[in-house]
Amino acid sequence: MSYRLLSYQSPTGPRSAVAVDGTVHDLASATGRADYGSMLGVLADWSTAHTALDALASELDGKSGMPLADLRILAPVLYPSAIYCAGANYSDHTANMAKLHNLPVDPDPRGPGKKPWHFIKASRCVVGPDAEVPLPCEKLDWEVELAVVIGETARNVPESRALDVVAAYTAANDLSARDLSRRPGVSDASPFKYDWIGQKSFDGACPIGPWLVPAAEIADPQRLALRLWVNDSLRQDSNTARMIFSVAEQIAYLSSRITLYPGDLVLTGTPAGVGAETGVFLKRGDTVKISVEKIGELVTTIT
Repeated sequence: MSYRLLSYQSPTGPRSAVAVDGTVHDLASATGRADYGSMLGVLADWSTAHTALDALASELDGKSGMPLADLRILAPVLYPSAIYCAGANYSDHTANMAKLHNLPVDPDPRGPGKKPWHFIKASRCVVGPDAEVPLPCEKLDWEVELAVVIGETARNVPESRALDVVAAYTAANDLSARDLSRRPGVSDASPFKYDWIGQKSFDGACPIGPWLVPAAEIADPQRLALRLWVNDSLRQDSNTARMIFSVAEQIAYLSSRITLYPGDLVLTGTPAGVGAETGVFLKRGDTVKISVEKIGELVTTIT
């Protein structure tokens, strides 16, 4: 039985839930497990939880619960223990950005010695469906991405087993403040010119959702359509098949550098079509909608 995991706003605060055929059931109440009241609690117990949830979804099918439309849905993971973001992981995007900066296009981004490249977003940047994000700059950009949710403590995981540590997938928009990426008054020749906090970590910088889709329901994360619209105008239209480094390769590489933990997110990169490539950026009142195949849609409004 197919199901989705989500977080919702209850009268007492955020709670985790399972949605079966559009009907939502509080997870702690349905399982009798108080620790399942938060998504982090569920993910911390994923080796047991995923089997129990499969059985629970079948048991709840057809039973009355909370209508999805009546709930305020939050970001599914509140709050991720870490957010790792892949940079330069779609060849069409990297080629366009190289041309923008008058740099040569790398003819072989997977060449000898080349590895995945990640940066970190602050955990509290996460917001959920229908979030309103304050405009932080003059050049706010969009980036649709497939996000991976880790469900097992992982260190030095081989690529052949990397997908085994994935609990679920969700959709993400890696919002980026392009004009805050460099420190004012610091020479372009300085190695200390970049401001990763300014560009990638601000209030609302990481919309994710609308829910988690269990990894077992996505047989191949490298065959998912990605799309993004700004005010109903299609801006990004691609597929995860075009990644330079696959989901498995990214997890294997990250786990060789640092231990991954349940509740960590890995945003796997964005394809061509971002605003920086054409000089068009988000403004107040704009609506951004992203879609990841087999996961769903996520809408964000810039205020």
